[in-house]
Amino acid sequence: MQKIPRKLCPKIILEGTRLTHKTEIAFALNEHPRIVGPRKYRYHSPLVSAEWCAFTNFPWGRGMINFLPEEEHLAMETYQTWVRLFELERYYSWIVDRFHISTAVYQDRQGKNYDFGWLEERLLPLGFAVVLCTRSERSFPQAREERLKVSGNPAQYDNTAIFVEEQELFREKASMSILPHTEIDVTSGDIQRICGSIADWLSEKNLLGMDGEPD
Repeated sequence: MQKIPRKLCPKIILEGTRLTHKTEIAFALNEHPRIVGPRKYRYHSPLVSAEWCAFTNFPWGRGMINFLPEEEHLAMETYQTWVRLFELERYYSWIVDRFHISTAVYQDRQGKNYDFGWLEERLLPLGFAVVLCTRSERSFPQAREERLKVSGNPAQYDNTAIFVEEQELFREKASMSILPHTEIDVTSGDIQRICGSIADWLSEKNLLGMDGEPD
């Protein structure tokens, strides 16, 4: 009888300030054999983001991260909806490109503190983990030059000093998370190596599947 392989269903939240390769890493993880298993053809694994700016009918608008005070109820209901979906679909892989820590960082800079303890308490038993993507301070200007070659909204990268400040706030918020969390240096831009490091950490922490639960 053929042995049934272990089911891979990691749940990864990629966090970090701009210019830290989060989206590139998310796409690469979504096809990485150590994360989602070997594949002979491409199919649709879920990759979601709090940075979709779905609250406004214009580009680079507002969403779950940068909502206005009067949109708070909308943002919190959206988080409630996502976590409920994650609970219902617990035996699948979920890769999230920015989530609640990004919201906490952005809103903190606007003078508003949000406690996402309720959210993390529901994410924890599902096996969610946070990967904080960071880069060396001196590498931000060069990363900006590379991004300007492809960006449709270059003005958002005018002041890299903001990203350096944000990075420290991300570290502070991530350190307070009850979810398993790690920090990955992405300065090299070597996406495959970075994904390998993430896979190593997930494996070490036994976060690649839902082991010990009934089928």
